[in-house]
Amino acid sequence: MKIPQLKKKPEIKTCHNFSWEDDYSWIHQDNILEVLKDSKKLNPDVRKYLEEENSYTDFHLSNTKNIQKELFNEIKGRIKLDDESLPFKDFDYEYWTRTTSKGNYSIKLRKKIGINEIEEIWNGDEEKRKLNVEYFGVGDLEVSFNDKYLGYSLDTKGSEYYTIYIRDIGTKKLVTEKIEETSGGITFSLDDKYIFYSKLDENHRPRKIYRHRLGASTKEDQLIFEEKSEAFTVSIGLSSDDKYFFITTSDHNTSEQYYFDVNEKEPQPKLIKKRKRGILYSVNSWDGKFYNHTNENAEDFKIDITESLEKQDWKKFIMAKEEVLIGGLTFLNNWIIRSETSDALDKLFVKNITTGMEEELLFSDENVYVPGVSLVQRDKDTDEIYLSYSSPKTQTRVYSYNLSSKKKKLVKEQEIPSGHNPEDYIVERVNCKSHDGRMVPLTITRHKNTKIDGSANLLLYGYGSYGSSMSPGFSTTRLSLINRDIIWVTAHIRGGMERGMKWWKEGKLLNKKNTFEDYIASAKYLIENKYTSKSKIIGMGGSAGGLLMGAVVNQTPELFLGIIMAVPFVDSLTTNLDHSLPLTVGEFDEFGNAKDIKDHFDYIYSYAPYNNIKKMDYPHIFITTSLSDNRVLFDEPTKFTAKLRAYKTDNNLLLLKTEMNAGHGGKSGRDGAIEEIALDYAFALKISEKI
Repeated sequence: MKIPQLKKKPEIKTCHNFSWEDDYSWIHQDNILEVLKDSKKLNPDVRKYLEEENSYTDFHLSNTKNIQKELFNEIKGRIKLDDESLPFKDFDYEYWTRTTSKGNYSIKLRKKIGINEIEEIWNGDEEKRKLNVEYFGVGDLEVSFNDKYLGYSLDTKGSEYYTIYIRDIGTKKLVTEKIEETSGGITFSLDDKYIFYSKLDENHRPRKIYRHRLGASTKEDQLIFEEKSEAFTVSIGLSSDDKYFFITTSDHNTSEQYYFDVNEKEPQPKLIKKRKRGILYSVNSWDGKFYNHTNENAEDFKIDITESLEKQDWKKFIMAKEEVLIGGLTFLNNWIIRSETSDALDKLFVKNITTGMEEELLFSDENVYVPGVSLVQRDKDTDEIYLSYSSPKTQTRVYSYNLSSKKKKLVKEQEIPSGHNPEDYIVERVNCKSHDGRMVPLTITRHKNTKIDGSANLLLYGYGSYGSSMSPGFSTTRLSLINRDIIWVTAHIRGGMERGMKWWKEGKLLNKKNTFEDYIASAKYLIENKYTSKSKIIGMGGSAGGLLMGAVVNQTPELFLGIIMAVPFVDSLTTNLDHSLPLTVGEFDEFGNAKDIKDHFDYIYSYAPYNNIKKMDYPHIFITTSLSDNRVLFDEPTKFTAKLRAYKTDNNLLLLKTEMNAGHGGKSGRDGAIEEIALDYAFALKISEKI
């Protein structure tokens, strides 16, 4: 089949007295945010090219149709389709969700406490059918405090422009005007007369908080907070004791908070602490006290406490620890539960408020697992909580746990209908030395029959940005590769916070290349220790993890058999130079500001995947993107693919697949998500010659 070719229209770009040529910049339309909302506005030549690439991909993966179907059925077969969540007891009702074998979206149910009659208040599949849309993304689903109204927000394009609806649960009729172009979050006032929401600006940034009176025109909505900085975005939430609303405004590196009493008739948000660059803080209130989770004078966070926000007198409550990330707090009347993260592993601690004694909650003998905690009921006068854990080999188990008696009871275990035996798998946690001596944690999961003699293929997953840590939890999907003798390894590289804030700082801005070096060191370690061999590794990453994939494949293509890149951030210099795009300005403290700072420009240019494509052999590469993605615009992977076709000197596969009705998260719905995973895995099996 003829290889698609994107027309070259060379453009000379200049910044900081440096010039470079870009053959494909023409595909970026000036009205790109309008294109995300309405694909009919897409340049016809670009649409034609994307369709040609899709046909080319379909042609080269046509011999994987059977394995895609097999993988789809396998993955879906590990999901209990007819399932229900554990109930959450509100004051008057119990609420829970249900999934069905025929549906793709959840159903929200409730019953009045003491009465067995079950009421269905939301059915995602029915809502999708009523709207007659291909893409159906649910942003928020909230019930008012009087249990009378259901608030929900929908994105029907994938572009993350959410429309808010409020309806009467009893009559199922809308009680107010729909509110368009919001970030999706819905917060009810305690008297249920209002909702608070954030509106998106022309650059798709939520920088304004409005109060909307139910039943009134949106033209009457009251602006209660506006963030002036284009780098900051805002959100609103309720305190744990239901006494205050907190407005948080932040970028990735700095935050600032305001508060107002829930009973204020005319909300006047008051500043808690003025923002300081590099300082993150989050205040909550409970039992007449205020708790501040912050990294001020505590790199890996601490928690301070005060009895007043008007006369602040902060005292230490939870001390900082070196390279141990201190998490937030969950409150009950008699207990405070908190988390810590170190060496890419999470821990839970519980503090008895009366005695002041604190202890770790231990409930698994596995070395690598993910613990979790959630509340059983809204009323905090209880000793009962839900504790959960999963590991790379063990499905999620949830226990009802009594903090006072320490008795636990298994109340739900993730059911794998097709069968699963954790003892068939081996999980290892090792550390490998990076280029500068820092030790990088690796979580390795393999089938017990897979030989460690260099013969196995290996999928190396990485992300490494925004301080996002990769938790080593259970995945039903990965088993499809692991069962076929492909080892799965998650590299906990710098740029995340698996080893605290320092781990993040050492992987961003002018330290970003540490992220790539950590990943390359991980690959070399796995080769040296016979988990795999050179040219048998499949790299995988999405979004900022796609930036990682693009950088490492330009640097060390010989290590890889193939690369799978989902919605990859590969034209990172171009995006960083465009301050009108939704995420750019808010990410100056993550990636830098190439337009205004020459050192940042030089550094980003030196690793940006699109700018560093070379005339050399590349491994097999599979790239996916979505037309309505406003986080990583489709033109980034499109340009990257086109340039790579012109430069690479091999005959390996280079495939680009564009979802024409989806956003950053890919297709909507359960089946759609499984289809995308099955396609990625089919590509991995194809190049591994396992089909």
